[in-house]
Amino acid sequence: MDHDALIACHECDVLHRKVPLSRMTAARCSRCNAVLYRCGSGNLDRVLALTLTALISLVIANAFPIVELRSNGFTSEATLLSAVARLWSEDNQSVAVLVLCSTLLFPLTELLALLWLLLPIRAGLRPAGFALVLRTVIGLRPWGMIEVFMLGVLVTLVKLSGVALVIPDVALFAYGTLTVVLAAVMVFDLRSLWDMVDALPAALPTRVKHGNAPS
Repeated sequence: MDHDALIACHECDVLHRKVPLSRMTAARCSRCNAVLYRCGSGNLDRVLALTLTALISLVIANAFPIVELRSNGFTSEATLLSAVARLWSEDNQSVAVLVLCSTLLFPLTELLALLWLLLPIRAGLRPAGFALVLRTVIGLRPWGMIEVFMLGVLVTLVKLSGVALVIPDVALFAYGTLTVVLAAVMVFDLRSLWDMVDALPAALPTRVKHGNAPS
């Protein structure tokens, strides 16, 4: 039996034989109707462009202030890292680490790992450590909470608008762009990368040229 042609349902563990799908369709479990796998558009260029856009937006969002606050002649700028540092200094280390990981480290790692996979596949090569990196991306996806952070920032801005002049800065728009682009990246089914890698031609064996050894 060809075990590569079998797929287990992640909900009820029933084994199914994997069959080719037409574009923009999905295969479902015969027992629980859960989605087994999808066949997307297959446009790696679009996914790669979205991933690069998200990575650039993430860098800009952390390199510039989110908002500028003016009150009673005083001006202050707020960034993500300054907020994390403030939480840490106020003995909220666990919250500071959670904010830093969910809004910066996890999304950054996911985007870099996704680029590690997409660039070689687009070039017709199998990425090094493909299985491990793909599982890492899948595992990190639920922990990225940029949209939750954006919602919290917007609620805070509304509350602060009554006591200070709030001026949105570059990072706020970058975070907005990042939220939309990440949502578009999430639509891409990462499990389809397995099929793309399996379809790649096998590497040609290295030919060793035999000759007379030098005397």
